[in-house]
Amino acid sequence: MIIFKCCRISQQWRYFAERRPPYLLYRFSSMAAQLCRDESTSKEVVPSLTPEFDSHLYAGILQQFIKADDPTRGKILHCQILKRGNCLDLFARNILLNLYLKNGHFSDGLNLFDEMPDRNVVSFVTVIQGCSQLGEYDKAVDLFFRLHKEGHELNPFVFTTILKLLVSTGWVEMVWSVHSCAHKLGHDSNAFVGTALIDAYSVFGFANVAKEVFKGIVEKDMVCWTGMVSCYAENDCFEDAVDLFNQMRIERMVPNNFTFASVIKACLGLKAVRVGKSVHACVLKTCYEMDPYVGVSLLDLYTRSGDIDDARKVFEEIPKDDVVPWSFMIARYSQNDRCEEALDLFSQMRMALVSPNQFTLASVLQACATTGNLELGRQIHCHMLKVGLDRNVFAFNALMDVYAKCGKMDASMELFEEFENKNEVSWNTMIVGYVQLGDAEKAFLLFLNMCEDRVQATEVTFSSLLRASACLAALEAGTQIHTMAIKTMYDGDDAVSNALIDMYAKCGRIKDARVVFDTMSKLDVVSWNSMVSAYSMHGLGADALKIFENMRGTDIKPNEMTFVAVLSACSNTGSLVQGQSYFTSMLEEYGIEPCMEHYTCMVSLLGRLGHLDKAVKMIEDIPHEPSVMVWRALLGACVAHNNVELGKFAAEHVFEMEPQDESTYVLLSNIYATAKRWDSVAFVRKSMKRKRVKKEPGLSWVEHQGTVHYFSVGDDSHPDIKLIRGMLEWLNFRSKIVGYAPNHDAILLDVEDDEKARLLWLHSERIALAFALLRTPPGSPIRIIKNLRICADCHVAIKFVSTLVWREIVVRDINRFHHFNDGVCSCNDYW
Repeated sequence: MIIFKCCRISQQWRYFAERRPPYLLYRFSSMAAQLCRDESTSKEVVPSLTPEFDSHLYAGILQQFIKADDPTRGKILHCQILKRGNCLDLFARNILLNLYLKNGHFSDGLNLFDEMPDRNVVSFVTVIQGCSQLGEYDKAVDLFFRLHKEGHELNPFVFTTILKLLVSTGWVEMVWSVHSCAHKLGHDSNAFVGTALIDAYSVFGFANVAKEVFKGIVEKDMVCWTGMVSCYAENDCFEDAVDLFNQMRIERMVPNNFTFASVIKACLGLKAVRVGKSVHACVLKTCYEMDPYVGVSLLDLYTRSGDIDDARKVFEEIPKDDVVPWSFMIARYSQNDRCEEALDLFSQMRMALVSPNQFTLASVLQACATTGNLELGRQIHCHMLKVGLDRNVFAFNALMDVYAKCGKMDASMELFEEFENKNEVSWNTMIVGYVQLGDAEKAFLLFLNMCEDRVQATEVTFSSLLRASACLAALEAGTQIHTMAIKTMYDGDDAVSNALIDMYAKCGRIKDARVVFDTMSKLDVVSWNSMVSAYSMHGLGADALKIFENMRGTDIKPNEMTFVAVLSACSNTGSLVQGQSYFTSMLEEYGIEPCMEHYTCMVSLLGRLGHLDKAVKMIEDIPHEPSVMVWRALLGACVAHNNVELGKFAAEHVFEMEPQDESTYVLLSNIYATAKRWDSVAFVRKSMKRKRVKKEPGLSWVEHQGTVHYFSVGDDSHPDIKLIRGMLEWLNFRSKIVGYAPNHDAILLDVEDDEKARLLWLHSERIALAFALLRTPPGSPIRIIKNLRICADCHVAIKFVSTLVWREIVVRDINRFHHFNDGVCSCNDYW
């Protein structure tokens, strides 16, 4: 029995203490420690075998129970003490108080504190610390005031305890009061109190005040210096952190692991990689390279500076028993698009028997999503279920992203609906998934549910929905999202602003896109690319090239996408000399190797200008196998210039790569029809029927009051079809009066000219135009979207209509935008 043993130890201790042999005092402590390691005690009451009560003995035993984290034995011993008269002195009571509070027995500890006949500073500080650990911050502060009111000494230990508490609560006003009190008593010059004040002011962002506290400390130790360096680093005063580190070295203070971690962070903030490498050398000299904090900081230094290979060298040298360096390195590989290495490192981690945490799995799942590794994603899903991480929001969001990016939106939605702890990232993951798969309508429906659940939208939400609006050319929806972004202050975010430029450009509002571009506070390469592409797709090649020249005058370097937009602008405007010049400058000035998209633009530029031989030569000079887009560009040029044989040659190459490509069959049929080779037209159509290739029907649509109205060729299903036909007859009649003459060659059918003239006014874009003229306010712009290329006769007819109705008419076909205004098109009849 433990109490019985305690009594025997007590008897032995008093017997030998009277004779005062020093070595036996150590024997007593060993016996008490051994007692705490014995088996569970009996709860029966053991009668005392000692005639005298020894408070010091009980205090020693209680301390051993605290070290052993055994409050149950402590309570039993407390019961024995109460039966023996509760004669503990203040020292022993404080230890008993610590035992209760340290083990979470808050109410018992408070009762003991209230029943204590006398208290000292240690009593109060013990209870304050206990309250702080259990989140009872108000009681802890009340106890501090009570301590002061009862006249107890406010020593450095009290100040450091209350300051640590105030940092946890975020009560910055109280920090000022405690600082004032410490200053009056002269404790702010104490190294312990000063360091606690520096830490408090650092957390609340008052680096300048912390600096004054640091100056006032009389005898600065390593902890003070480290605290101040850390304060500067945490509050983005990176230069001050590095300067103080240098001053610290001049004062011959040896940095510790926390000092190095903070100064490395400062080097990162300054983007001073060379200084960071110097600090790394200092780390090696002081033998701190094996410290986990320093190791992770060095990994952060090298990965953020782009030296991920050097980071791997650091990783190989530091201890890897903990999950943190593994998780950090896997995350950096995933974030830098080195996903295969991330997955390989994860395999090594598993072989090293290090258990992954939620952050590790989230990073690995990110790599799976990027690479489309659905199989590994499913395996990790199983592992999450086994270890109980399937309820962790970080790992769960990453898992949904894997299924979404691998095209398994049903599985992703099933997980989403089952998960109870959704956050804004969960909603954004699903919205982004639907947008990437081209299902913009479901993305908007999900956003409405997100708003109903009162989940705050973020920049990811807005940029994704703006992308969805751009894909649908849904101007009204995009404008509403823009309004919400302004209300929530996200309109200034770079990603949202870039998405706004793209949305307005693809919805035909090029002027609004330029307004967004001009009001951006910071332009990145995506911003410039978006604006160049916007002007290019609207046929405003001169404006596109002007924007590009302005970009070249900044510090931002063009990338591959920039030159795709620039060469596309040259192709859309027929600027051959400029296009060739820019194509040459890619490699010579910027070191950018032309990719297949650049060659496609050049083939289109040369072909559309009639330089078909040069276009073929360009294709022959491509160092890799030409893509299907290159041959399609050549085929389109052949259609424009009626080169049947070369068109057939280009079509054959397309069919080798994509036998079911319906657009190529249509273009080949058109080139035969233009050449009046009706037998060849019939052969192409029979081939399509035999191979079950269906031609995409021509559609045009108009958005009106939140509803999209679709029209096909010869469509008579609309409720307003009688009014639409009347408007078409009026437009036909009025257009002929001002000079319109139908181009019968635009109808590639073997029918009479009168029938061709009638069929021309049944094209979907003309029906959509008639509807828009009927339903939209007079003078307002008209926006029509078409899924195919606008025909030559419709292009001419709409130019005439724009002069009759005095309205701007914007038509977006599969290639570009056409702005019709007062009889002129923005493409200058080159498209």
